[in-house]
Order: sequence, then C-alpha cells, then structure tokens
Amino acid sequence: MPSIEHFLSGFRRFQQYYYLDNDSLFTDLKRGQHPSTLLVGCCDSRVDPLMLTGCEPGELFIVRNVANLVPPCQEDSHYHGVSAALEYAVISLQVERIIVLGHASCGGIRALMEGITDHQEDGGFLAKWLSIADPAREFVLAHHANDNVATQLAVAERVSILVSLDNLMSFPWVRNRVETGKLQLLGWYFDIQEGALYGFDAHSKRFTPLVCPLGAV
Repeated sequence: MPSIEHFLSGFRRFQQYYYLDNDSLFTDLKRGQHPSTLLVGCCDSRVDPLMLTGCEPGELFIVRNVANLVPPCQEDSHYHGVSAALEYAVISLQVERIIVLGHASCGGIRALMEGITDHQEDGGFLAKWLSIADPAREFVLAHHANDNVATQLAVAERVSILVSLDNLMSFPWVRNRVETGKLQLLGWYFDIQEGALYGFDAHSKRFTPLVCPLGAV
C-alpha cells in the first residue's frame, strides 16, 4: 500500500516537471482551461484516462464515476454531478467531442449483471446508480442468455457505453450541438486483458479496433 510520502514525492516530481522544466504549460493553464474533449470514464483505479491517452493537464475535462455512466436528462431538484459537469463542459467550455470510455473487468458492470439493481431498496447508492445501465443487462439476458459469464460481462460493458451515448442525446444542448456538427460523441472500450482500444462504429454497429494489441497483425 502506498504511503503518504509516496504521494508527496509524486507531487514533488510534478513540481519539477511542470513548474521548472515545463513551466510554459502551466503559465497558460494559470489563465484558464480550454480542453477540447470531455471524457467520461470509470473510477476504477486501473483505468487512468490521462495515462491511457498520453494527455497533458488541460487537454481533457474528465468525469469519473462507477461504470462510466451518463444518466438521462432529468429536470428535478436532486443533485446531478455528472449532468452538471456535462453542462459546464458543453455550454461553458464548448468542448468539441465527448468520449465515453468503458473498460473490461468493470466491477460496476459485474454488480449490475449479478442483479444488484433488482433490490434497489437494499443496494444503497450503488444499486440506484447502476440502474442507469439496466438496458444493457436486459439486452444481454435477451440475446446472450446462453453465453458464458465472461462473454455476458464483455457484452454488457460495451452495451452500457451505448446506453450512455443514447442518454447524452437526451440533453437538449448536447443534441443541438451534435445535430449542428459542433459536437462529436464517441464510445471507446479499453480491453485491459489484451491492452487494446476499441471504438464504436455507428455504420457497422460494432466495436472495432482503434489500437490493436501489441504484436497483433
């Protein structure tokens, strides 16, 4: 387990690289942020968006939550952290694209497929949150009921990305910018088992390789 000193040493390296050796970057960032991309990712500790994409500070506006979900637009008085971040990124920052980044071996999707949302009254915050992805579970049970658990999970992980992409279009200011060509929506899937990145192709309705595993032809 990392000690607090491990984190402090990491911050000192951050100071050295960004404030001394690369001070021009933070000279600009001190004035404000202008990311072109909002990335919705999972809070899984193994899936770091900046590490996976090789981005510098200021390049990605990142929202992370359990199972990288986007809820549908809801007009009520409840707290809506993801929706608020989405609103800020699209309306204030005017990002050019939104990437929903899912991944293999997702604990949230496993809990979904194991039925946590069947008992929301007992499941706490997690069950309620994961109910956003219930359509993915229903799809798997309807079309992959005879497949093994690993296949079902992999399908659910991918379909849940599509659920979030659909939910993005329920926000009027997202839909308007998409329809006017000012905003692009992308669904990506990181296969942590093989070290590859897949993207959803709207024409073929499939996830196709964006970056193949090392050594793959």
